[in-house]
Formats: sequence, C-alpha cells, structure tokens
Amino acid sequence: MSLRKKVIVIVGMPGSGKAMASRVARELGYPVLVCGDVIREEAKRRGLPPTPDNIGTLMLKIREEEGRAVVACRLIPRIQAQDSQVVVVEGARNIEEVDELRKHYHVRTLAIHASPSIRFSRLNSRGRSDDPKNWNDFIIRDQREIDVGIAKLIDTADRMIVNEGSIQEFKYSVNKLLKEMCPE
Repeated sequence: MSLRKKVIVIVGMPGSGKAMASRVARELGYPVLVCGDVIREEAKRRGLPPTPDNIGTLMLKIREEEGRAVVACRLIPRIQAQDSQVVVVEGARNIEEVDELRKHYHVRTLAIHASPSIRFSRLNSRGRSDDPKNWNDFIIRDQREIDVGIAKLIDTADRMIVNEGSIQEFKYSVNKLLKEMCPE
C-alpha cells in the first residue's frame, strides 16, 4: 500500500500572508504550488495582460467554463509529479477545490487572517500587476473572492494564524504550525 500524499492548503484573503507562509514551507523543504499561477498561466495562454480586471474576470470565467474545482483539477498532475510526500498548495478559493484535492490526498487547511487595512497596505507595497490600485479596487477584489467561496473555506480551516505582528513572529508561527501539521 502506498502512502497518500499530504497536501497542506494555505487559504486567506489577498494580502493576508499566504505567499510568506509558502516561503516558510519552501524553507522547510516542501514544494509549493500556487493556485493564482494557474489563472495567470491561463491569462497568458489566452493572450490577456495580467491586469486586476483580467485576472479577476478570468478567475470567474474559468470556473464557469470548467467547474468550481478547475484550479485543483489542474494542480493534481503537478502534485503527483512532486517527489515529496507533503505538498503545499497556496491560495485555494473554495470548498470545491479542497474537496477535489481530498479525493486524491490527505488534506489539511491553514487559514491566514489579517485585517482589511493591513492587507490593503501590503498589496499596495507588493507591486504585482494584478494588485488593486486603490481602496475601491481592493473592496471589489475582496467581494469577488468572497463570491467565489473563500469565506467558507477560511471559516472551515483546520488551523488559523492571525498575521498582524512582525514578519519574524508570523514566520515562527507558520514554521511551528507546519511542523505540527506534517510530523516526520
């Protein structure tokens, strides 16, 4: 009998600290796959510039076209290709994606939380092309994420970290929690 891979799914609103948590996972030696990369790759394939509007619209459109679990379905071959028995998936957006992963793997979810004002500040300083340029764009993006189903996913996470302190405190908390979730 082969061991089923363990997938740790990191969830959270934009700017909460998912990428920083993924960085900690990589430092622990876990491969990390990013759900947003699937959307950005699809935008590139369709010849769409990675603007906030294009990425947001495509995030909804691709789920309409291929189902709410499409991103997880596209990640499954990439998860299988990993040598590691533990793989981290950053940025799931709904329960259907996690349920799809659960059909194939032992899945645990880790939610990252931060207040809207802190998240907006982080996104403003991050400088990615699909980040909101003003508060109104930020609110629109948050609502789109909520409409896709992220709030329920955060609410039902196995574990949660509040990321409103220093980077060092956050990294320490993520490191400790990942080690608890993935004992050797």
